[in-house]
Amino acid sequence: MSAQTTYLAYDYPLLSVFWSMLVFFLWIMWFVLLFRIVTDIFRDDALSGWAKAGWLVFTVLLPFLGVFVYVIARGRNMGRRETEHARAQREAFDTYVREAAGGKGRPSSVDELSRLSEIRARGDITDEEFSRAKDLILTGHGPAGGPDSATRATASGR
Repeated sequence: MSAQTTYLAYDYPLLSVFWSMLVFFLWIMWFVLLFRIVTDIFRDDALSGWAKAGWLVFTVLLPFLGVFVYVIARGRNMGRRETEHARAQREAFDTYVREAAGGKGRPSSVDELSRLSEIRARGDITDEEFSRAKDLILTGHGPAGGPDSATRATASGR
């Protein structure tokens, strides 16, 4: 009969625990680097489709060598491409927020007042009509169509 060996926690030295944790951490970091390189390959618009396929095959079939060669050959611009991607995402988000907060194309009171003053400068409305339309716009009781419909309403009283 063979004796069965039982390993307990105190049989595993502390230095071996640290070494195992370091190896595990480096293994995880290598996977993170591999995934960043794969996303960088697809993100780069300067590469042709064949170049992307070649780099992808190289990093998948020979992962350690492919990752190291990619970092040496193209690593300098990885940060620039990621920064450009983040900037484009931020600009798209800012544009979306501006459009969503803008009221779906309804002009603001500042736009309405500037158009109203242009109409008065052309001489299409009198000063009295301008002040009535301006009061309507500033109090928020003006027509939803903007200053043109407000001026038409005041001009029809002429």
